[in-house]
Amino acid sequence: MIYLRPYQPHDLPAIVALFQASVSQLTTEHYEAAQRQAWSPKVADMPAWQTRLASLELFIAEEAQTIAGFIGFSLDGHIDLLFTAPGCARQGVASTLYATAEQRLRATGVRELHTEDRLVAQAFFSDQGFSAEQAQTVVRDAVILPRMLMGKTLEPL
Repeated sequence: MIYLRPYQPHDLPAIVALFQASVSQLTTEHYEAAQRQAWSPKVADMPAWQTRLASLELFIAEEAQTIAGFIGFSLDGHIDLLFTAPGCARQGVASTLYATAEQRLRATGVRELHTEDRLVAQAFFSDQGFSAEQAQTVVRDAVILPRMLMGKTLEPL
């Protein structure tokens, strides 16, 4: 059973480790080794992670007291982070996290959602009602990472 809770600062090492495992194990069909390394270096910049997470609302999904995934979003409708642990992929964790974030954003009056997704997440966000808007690239350490800007209009309930 999945339990959702707010992020706490002591979660930072576990969140970063989950992110690194997710990128290294769940994106191999879409990204080469150099791209995965540029996206998620083996040695994480923890102060940069702290800064990034401080600007977001975050929810943690736990299963059997282990972090199964997390989502980070801002109240302007930007879904910034959504990752699941490799062992929890395709088991409803991301869907549960996304539904919680959308509910929270609806409650604050947001009507437009957007995200910049790596190739591996495009199908997931399409299934959630997002549409592809613009192909983009990000350059990290001289490595090009393709992604897609996606958007969704929330219909009134």
